[in-house]
Amino acid sequence: MIYLTLFMEFFQIGLFAVGGGPATIPFLMNLAGRYDWFTKGDVASMLAVSESTPGPIGINMATYAGYHAAGIPGGIAATLSLVLPSLIVIVIIAKLLENFSKNPYVKSAFWAIRPAVTGLIATAVVGIFETTLFTASDGSFQIPVFSLIMCAVFFVIMNLKQLHKLHPICFLLAGAILGIAFQL
Repeated sequence: MIYLTLFMEFFQIGLFAVGGGPATIPFLMNLAGRYDWFTKGDVASMLAVSESTPGPIGINMATYAGYHAAGIPGGIAATLSLVLPSLIVIVIIAKLLENFSKNPYVKSAFWAIRPAVTGLIATAVVGIFETTLFTASDGSFQIPVFSLIMCAVFFVIMNLKQLHKLHPICFLLAGAILGIAFQL
């Protein structure tokens, strides 16, 4: 039963999360409130893992969420169901591409979708910002001064001209080590 639920939930996310991976974040936050598969804090962890691993963010997050909910089969079900709506739409568009791309109604619809995608991504940014920076593990509001200072220091260090030649993996590893050391 959980596999069918995972499939249906991530199929809906794949169907309505127009704009790529960041647009899936509000939907995942909603799932965290409805199911005990993961918490909103876990969504922030998913985002961190997805950003630091190769591949599209949305697919990585679906795989992580599905695995967290139901192991390897759950990860496969969530990932395939997230991709399936796009695959169906692409096949349909490929068949109708000639007429589809010239239709003024379709052009207008794509133009009108842009603000919705921007809104979804903005919602994701605000939600992650709130969850990662201003919510303690007990749900209370806090301002993590040390984390903000570390972020500012990293920003300055990453923009030093002498360090521009370092591979980005060096910064990821340094951030991971500091995060583990200070339990951020």
